[in-house]
Amino acid sequence: MRPYSDSMAEVARVYPLKRQQPEPLWREVLGGRLRALRARRGETLSETAERAGISPQYLSEVERGRKEPSSEMIAALAGALDTSLADLATQVTEDLRGATAPSAPSAPVALAMAA
Repeated sequence: MRPYSDSMAEVARVYPLKRQQPEPLWREVLGGRLRALRARRGETLSETAERAGISPQYLSEVERGRKEPSSEMIAALAGALDTSLADLATQVTEDLRGATAPSAPSAPVALAMAA
């Protein structure tokens, strides 16, 4: 007679779940949204930075997700890009939701769920 664990190993196959990508950081998604808004306006870093009252280097770091700007700085950037802080936050939230949308389960998991 085989040990219980050996017989179970033949019956139950383990299918590891696909690892999900880690969620992007807020500052990374914010930076991407700010860059998209600036590009849509056809502006340079210097033009937008000047209106927001910051250096072009700092704006570049914010757009690349390297710096975590204060709420005051985010509001200044939103104003410089002719959007409201609320609209910018909504756009970033929607971008985050899109980046972390759950995917359909893989075939083995879907079959196990159906059984």
